[in-house]
Amino acid sequence: MGERTAVTDQALDEVVAFTSELIRIDTTNRGSGDCRERPAAEYAAEKLAGTGLEPVLLERTSGRTNVVARIEGTDPSADALLVHGHLDVVPAEPADWSVHPFSGEIRDGVVWGRGAVDMKDMDAMILAVVRDWARRGVRPRRDIVLAFTADEEASAADGSGFLADQHPALFEGCTEGIGESGAYTFHAGGGLTLYPVAAGERGTAWLKLTAHGRAGHGSKVNDANAVSRLAAAVSRISDHPWPVRLTPTVRAALAELAALHNLDIDINADDLDVDGLLGKLGPAAALVEATVRNTSNPTVLEAGYKVNVIPGHAIGFVDGRVLPGTEDEFRTTMDRLTGPDVDWEYHHREIALQAPVDSPTYRKLRAAVERFDPDGHVVPYCMSGGTDAKQFSRLGITGYGFSPLNLPAGFDYQALFHGVDERVPVDALHFGVRVLDHYLQSA
Repeated sequence: MGERTAVTDQALDEVVAFTSELIRIDTTNRGSGDCRERPAAEYAAEKLAGTGLEPVLLERTSGRTNVVARIEGTDPSADALLVHGHLDVVPAEPADWSVHPFSGEIRDGVVWGRGAVDMKDMDAMILAVVRDWARRGVRPRRDIVLAFTADEEASAADGSGFLADQHPALFEGCTEGIGESGAYTFHAGGGLTLYPVAAGERGTAWLKLTAHGRAGHGSKVNDANAVSRLAAAVSRISDHPWPVRLTPTVRAALAELAALHNLDIDINADDLDVDGLLGKLGPAAALVEATVRNTSNPTVLEAGYKVNVIPGHAIGFVDGRVLPGTEDEFRTTMDRLTGPDVDWEYHHREIALQAPVDSPTYRKLRAAVERFDPDGHVVPYCMSGGTDAKQFSRLGITGYGFSPLNLPAGFDYQALFHGVDERVPVDALHFGVRVLDHYLQSA
């Protein structure tokens, strides 16, 4: 590959422009099937084609477009690496924002708009790095497959799920992948700077609950009220104290965080007080507190059509998230909590993931970040939610969350995911391009 050279100023300018321009392309995914990622996909494909690559545009549904391209490496015997980002975004209400969410406005060194951190910034970083490589004559050691996907913010059926199921040949040789969300600055207090890199995801267990009862007049006694039965089940589910279940990724995260906080704790002790440990980690507890146990949050209730009519059935939805290895426990717990008068089924289900934190890949991810922030500390963590890595895992691809950003203190990255006034500093994008360039050349 030759001596490594630094990214050019043009790449730094392009990542900012690309982020802004992608934000201006409204790819809102409401989950109702009306999203159209094609304009953003065509934008990405055009930028890739300008480097000599041959991007392929693929759709399961008209307008729900994905882009895939392969960069040939110098070592044909090496396993390939997948680098992926999604093109769709969650809805944004303009009246709630300081700037229009699809303006892509650049103000005071910050790019504003929906997708600025989730995740058109990473899409822009990928494009900027690949175009810079073409100008500098850089080739990676291993093949790199680039995937820009549709539908990540819903079921991924039109995106990574479609690609994995219908076009697996495009990912031939890929054994590992990087995507959202990790390697962002987390200020843990006391001058401690962390960069959490995702090495796992909880599984998705969205549930539909259906309560059955006896329809009747609202003025009559009714001991088979479907609404009451659903409400009771939902209350039991909401109040259930899920037990601590430490996965290898979360255990490794707790061990590193405890050491960084100078806590003398045997992380493998049978009597480890996990909640007590979280209380000693200060702000850093937020990185792991949602992933030390399963969760089940009721989110939607649907029942009735008139105030004086008791309906014969009522429906509710629950957002369940499941740690690796706890799927059977989750099912039996739901059977018990819903009770005999409420049926439940999976509304949407995806597997939990784990990736090794003692692998050469993880070590290279850590080294790339710490090269550009020597005072930062990379730590593993498990994502509380899910990403396209779940679908790509069907192809045997081990996924890591790695979308590098260097963020100033007070910049709450996690709160901006799906939040109001989503934005990303220009300096953070520059850092991301440098880190991504370095990692992809060393991968």
